[in-house]
Amino acid sequence: MIVRMKKIALITQAKDAQDALKSLRSLGVVHVEHSQLPKNKDINLIQDDLSLINQALDVILKAEFSVGREGTLCRKDVTDWKAAARHIIDTWKRIDHLQEFSKQLNSEIKEWGPWGDFDPNEVRKLAQKNIYLRLFQVPAKEMKNFPLAARVSKIFTKGNVVYCAVFSREKFECAFKEIGLPKMSLSQMRGRIAEDWRIIESLNDDLRSFFSYRTSLFQIKKSLEKELGFQEALGGMAQSKTLTYLCGFAPFDSETMLVSLAKKERWGLFITDPGEDELVPTLIRNPGWVSIITPVFKLLEIVPGYRELDVSMLFLIFFSLFFGILIGDAGYGTTYLLITFLAHKKLCKKYPNNKVFFLFYILSFCAIIWGALTGSFFGQEWLVKAGIKPLMPSLNNTKNIQAFCFFLGALHLSIAHSWRVILKLPSLTALADIGWVLILWAAFFFAKLLILSQGLPFYATWLLIAGMILVVFFTNPRKNILKAVGEGLGALALSLMNNFTDVVSYVRLFAVGLAGVAIADTFNSMAFSVGTGSVLAIIASGFIIIAGHSLNLILGPMSVLVHGVRLNVLEFSGHANVTWSGVAYKPFKE
Repeated sequence: MIVRMKKIALITQAKDAQDALKSLRSLGVVHVEHSQLPKNKDINLIQDDLSLINQALDVILKAEFSVGREGTLCRKDVTDWKAAARHIIDTWKRIDHLQEFSKQLNSEIKEWGPWGDFDPNEVRKLAQKNIYLRLFQVPAKEMKNFPLAARVSKIFTKGNVVYCAVFSREKFECAFKEIGLPKMSLSQMRGRIAEDWRIIESLNDDLRSFFSYRTSLFQIKKSLEKELGFQEALGGMAQSKTLTYLCGFAPFDSETMLVSLAKKERWGLFITDPGEDELVPTLIRNPGWVSIITPVFKLLEIVPGYRELDVSMLFLIFFSLFFGILIGDAGYGTTYLLITFLAHKKLCKKYPNNKVFFLFYILSFCAIIWGALTGSFFGQEWLVKAGIKPLMPSLNNTKNIQAFCFFLGALHLSIAHSWRVILKLPSLTALADIGWVLILWAAFFFAKLLILSQGLPFYATWLLIAGMILVVFFTNPRKNILKAVGEGLGALALSLMNNFTDVVSYVRLFAVGLAGVAIADTFNSMAFSVGTGSVLAIIASGFIIIAGHSLNLILGPMSVLVHGVRLNVLEFSGHANVTWSGVAYKPFKE
């Protein structure tokens, strides 16, 4: 749930501002709001240092992937980190420059290869003796149009175009395209590339020697970030003569600690409830099993507003269900489970409380369960041929699974409006959300009629009529009934069709899940068609199966991020009036 916050105003003498901030930082509960734009020389210097060290760390991370990690086991403390950082950046820039120049030379070698190896400098020397050698690109049928005094030598031909060298004692004008000489010969280009790569290897060895400073540089970066936060908090404090004050927000249950610290430090302290127009940071506290969805929120960089709903629990439940349907295969679920287990086992000491592992355990089990229900284990066709039946054969019926997706949509969105009903009670506006719930279920029945050609129950029309009446009269009830009805009609006109399309949009779960199974079956069929009559056929079949299913294993989570997340963040959140416009609570702490 979203934790209730208190507005904090702290007043102290200007001479004690730094000591006050250190004490406040040690408490670690106040989200600081700057009263003015923090500006001072210290902030600028620290930001420059952070930019430098971030560039150096980025280079080290890139270099570890590109040049290897030999010699990085020993961790060393850096003495002059700025000099080390500049050396790392300069070395990487030089490597990058040499690599780009080598690419350019390789391109020129490819271009000039057909001309043969010649020295352009010798050609230029001939020009000083009035012997001109020029290179031309000429249509084959125009070769006879050179001056008679010129001697033409064909070098090579591409299609109907002749590339030739022309010798003459005097310069002449012609309409043919002349090709400029290269800067160096082919042998010189190849020699330059070889020399550059020797230098690059030497620079890479030099760069490897700095990998052992990475831990030390990370610690320095954290120290700089800590100091930057302190200086920004100090620079953001407002001052009036001999007094300074700081504003911020803190969780309601930290009030006692703040009061005790203020008494001890002799601060002036005001604690009030935030105003309606204030941007209050959002702090979410949930039970452990619900908080495992937090990594998804961090990945998407979304935070609900302070006055909005915390949808974490429902997000976790439906996201897990959507994952199972979208992946739709017990074999893939088992693979994800094994990958998660191995990663967790390897990284558990480094990341003991990382919730992402437990999230993937749940998601993997959902895919396994849905695959068992639909009878899909690395595809369906081979299971059918083997006589293995799914636990719920009805889920393989196209109309049944589409109807189930529509049902999920109506249920999911109805929960959003029902939640708003609870929050609005006893206000009459809650009746409008009840009306939308009725409209959503009417949309469910009409979707089945229009898309699946299933019969429309007699009460579906009455659900729609009753829902529309509630929305029209109770969207914004007031004494002037005409204005109330006008606003209700406006809301109905804007959102009625959207409710139908939102319910129907959940059919994407069926479509994407079916596509994944179809891809698996296609690769299985391709592999089986190759056969097992020889060792080569077995290898080819194995390659097709591994490549095909690996592709599906990669595309599966991508489809979940696109579709599973969308249904929660857009459709559901839109109906729950969650705009994800919040600011994360970031306490000023050590």
